[in-house]
Amino acid sequence: MKTYRLGVACMVHDHVWGELGHWSKLQNVEIVAAGDVNEPLRQQIQAQYGVPRLYGSWQEMIEKEELDIVQAASDNATAADIVEAAAARGIHVVSEKPMAARLSQADRMLQAADAAGIKLMINWPNAWNAAFQTFLELIESGAIGSVFYLKYRAAHNGPMEIGCSEYFWKWLYDEEKNGAGAFMDYCCYSAVLNSYILGLPKRCIGFRAKLIKDYDVPDDNASILMHYEHALGVAEACWTQKIGTWEPNPIAYGTEGSVGVFRGKVVLHQPGSDPQELEPKPMPPGFSNGPEHFIECLETGAEIRGTCNARTSRNAQEILEAGLLSADRGQAVELPVG
Repeated sequence: MKTYRLGVACMVHDHVWGELGHWSKLQNVEIVAAGDVNEPLRQQIQAQYGVPRLYGSWQEMIEKEELDIVQAASDNATAADIVEAAAARGIHVVSEKPMAARLSQADRMLQAADAAGIKLMINWPNAWNAAFQTFLELIESGAIGSVFYLKYRAAHNGPMEIGCSEYFWKWLYDEEKNGAGAFMDYCCYSAVLNSYILGLPKRCIGFRAKLIKDYDVPDDNASILMHYEHALGVAEACWTQKIGTWEPNPIAYGTEGSVGVFRGKVVLHQPGSDPQELEPKPMPPGFSNGPEHFIECLETGAEIRGTCNARTSRNAQEILEAGLLSADRGQAVELPVG
């Protein structure tokens, strides 16, 4: 069995620590190096995972190490630079959600991966959630007919307030590095669901504003309305919500019923019957977390599944771009953008 040499490029995206836990449990993966400008993060990864070689930048790590895979955990805007540098050396990449800060960066990532023949996966945490997976499978099976409405609300009380590290929230509050504020951080989840289920819409209308925070953020609440030929998609983002979302979330309505996720269960409601509360199906083999699925795809040559597929994530970025332009211009934006 091949042993894959993994390097970690940046550690300022807090998701990286959970992903490192998954990588470390794979018998055919060795975490050999990490690069980040922040010394405390370098010390943390060495203390927790015994990573033998540390670099003061991700660029130096990629230049000096012989790697098979890079786990990128940068700010959104830097992800394109990491993918291009890795692709130039034939290194596969897993990058954290969303794909980028702007559509042009996502396109650069996809072009670099295609040109080099590397695998590129965008890691969406919900992809490994059994309830979300069952929700998607029921839609794809036709259980609710043709979807005409798909909504997801992503909300909490703000990165700083919920305990994100300073390395994380500092760039989330930086419009250039993040792409926006709550808009980019949290509308992205619905954008990728709609991209996967419905594809690209005809037009988007976006809204974003700082409604509650008393410190400087690009926006703390946002939404996107996606207009498809025969459907509407809705993205909602919030950094000012102190309680949970008390409704099925996500939820889809179709010509033959509805399906949603509520309190870890899947609720299916079809005409002529009461709503059914279903236990989520177990995650299929090779699909319990991002690193496991990525290695399976490298070993078998299979396409990366679901929302984590780079093309699906790139289309989600186009939805975000259209919504962002709409919010800033005060008018609907047609797709394709640009």
